Amino acid sequence: MKMNNSDKKNDKIRVMKTTITKRLFAIIVPILAFVGCSDDFLEQTNPNQISTETFWKDNKDLEQGLIGTYKGFANANNINLVGELARTDLAWASGYQRPNNTNEYYLQIFNDASSVPNNKWSANYTTIFRANQVIEAAAKISETYTTEKEKEEGLIILAQARFIRGYIYFNLYNTFNKGAVPIFDFVPVKESEFYQPISSAEEVKKFYMEDLKFASENLPVSWEDKEKGRVTAGAAVAVMGQSYLYEGDYETASTYFKSVIDDYGYSLTPNIGSNFTTMDEFNEESILEVGYSLDFKNELGPYDGRDVANPSYVRQFTGGDGKWFGAVLANWLILKYRNEPLDFSDPRNKIIDEEGNERYRKFSLRTSWSVALVDDEDMGYYLREKTGQASNFNVKMTAFWRKHTNWDITRSEEELSPGKVRSGVNERLIRLAEIYLQYAECQIKLGNIDEALVYINRVRRRSGVQLLGLNGTGEFPANDHDNKSYDAQSLMEHLMYTELPLELSAEGDGNRNIDLRRWGVKADRFKELAQRRYSADHYKLLDEDGKEVTRWGSIVKELPVGDPDIDENWNEFQEAANNYNDDLHAYWPLPNSEIISNPQLND
Repeated sequence: MKMNNSDKKNDKIRVMKTTITKRLFAIIVPILAFVGCSDDFLEQTNPNQISTETFWKDNKDLEQGLIGTYKGFANANNINLVGELARTDLAWASGYQRPNNTNEYYLQIFNDASSVPNNKWSANYTTIFRANQVIEAAAKISETYTTEKEKEEGLIILAQARFIRGYIYFNLYNTFNKGAVPIFDFVPVKESEFYQPISSAEEVKKFYMEDLKFASENLPVSWEDKEKGRVTAGAAVAVMGQSYLYEGDYETASTYFKSVIDDYGYSLTPNIGSNFTTMDEFNEESILEVGYSLDFKNELGPYDGRDVANPSYVRQFTGGDGKWFGAVLANWLILKYRNEPLDFSDPRNKIIDEEGNERYRKFSLRTSWSVALVDDEDMGYYLREKTGQASNFNVKMTAFWRKHTNWDITRSEEELSPGKVRSGVNERLIRLAEIYLQYAECQIKLGNIDEALVYINRVRRRSGVQLLGLNGTGEFPANDHDNKSYDAQSLMEHLMYTELPLELSAEGDGNRNIDLRRWGVKADRFKELAQRRYSADHYKLLDEDGKEVTRWGSIVKELPVGDPDIDENWNEFQEAANNYNDDLHAYWPLPNSEIISNPQLND
């Protein structure tokens, strides 16, 4: 039956309530609630119910609101890392049997009704809503301060809220609708206020940069141990630098990155693995990090956004027993990790075997800490001595990311209580190695190749891998080099397709899609990868009982171009190469939940 105008209006209001009001009002402090009638003299306020007028009185209340904002910030859907990975060249995404794959993001067939953009949008705006509560309340409470201590405390709380709002808008700008999204700089109360039109990309960027600038000028450089995990001035400067980088302003970005490197006390961790597990969290390399915990909390069910292995959840990284298949590495990336050359001058690459013989590591430290390879006998996996003992590596799953999983503290993801598939590993959104490599990109673009090599080689040396450049040159002339002379083009290609993927795969906030888009290579990248064909060799090893077992088809290899003689071969990204369209897939579309519910969207 055809709806009349009144029906349509009522339907829009109903949808709005289920998609916006219900989501945004699920916050730490209930919004204004009055019970009354048309006669003013009969209007009464419930003395047992908290309202905005009765709650926001002092800095303690601001701090409680800020805690709610951080809780919103910790929602894994703000980033939705697995969804972001699946739309890039880094992941084969998920599924059960290579090469078959039905993941809409990997296939590049997602649209405005897809769950990832809808969930991400909802989480982003819920976090913004909470930040705005604190920002508005801070302005009112500031008028009541009587001491300098109160002013300072209030200012730091405000700066944290503005950083979080600015960072979320930075991500909205870089991931949705070419940067054009609605701006909320206030707390909506009336129904009509929830309907905001799209602002231009230029307006959105100006808005979030003002937040980040304020944060950079008013946040502390660091926090005491019990407060670690709160946002800092260095994080604000880093995000501003990334914003300029993404716009191609390499000179300005370089200035911001160099400030992060020199002025805020960050340093690379001696062990790259300190950035991937529950050990050494909030370490000296961490710039922006979201804290998670295995501890049970009443407000969280046994399955929530921290889940690591269950394919229904946003941090769905494959567990050690190979039962779950979310966020699986692409074959080209597996081979990059397998073939990373060692620096044989680095003593960390020497191993004494069980018989007392000295040999070199089979894989680099960066490889062993980042991914699980069946024949890695130098790094345990899920409390087994050798990686291949912990998983069958079957159905062509020839590697798993170690990142985000609990491989170093349990024999199985399902043994961890109470959630069984819950990850307590923090989300490292920005760390110093990323800033080093982004600074190096700026230097390449500015023609400073030697300076770029310094920072790339610092990252490589930390993991004991062969350095770039001619022998006997650079900051570490005694270390092994690849003895190649790099120009801007060759060094940029190395950064794009080797250094950034190997150092930062499965990390960050959607960086890889942003990078491929701004470099203008995403469509061609899918086409090039679609031409590669792969097979896999079997691998034999002794299990924990000393029995020989075979891991069938567990070591991936790339086949020569045009080789038709191997029956068991497959490729990846063919559908992506055919389906990818810059206009449709370079950014997430505006989600249909917003399109349906917001009549002012395009006003």
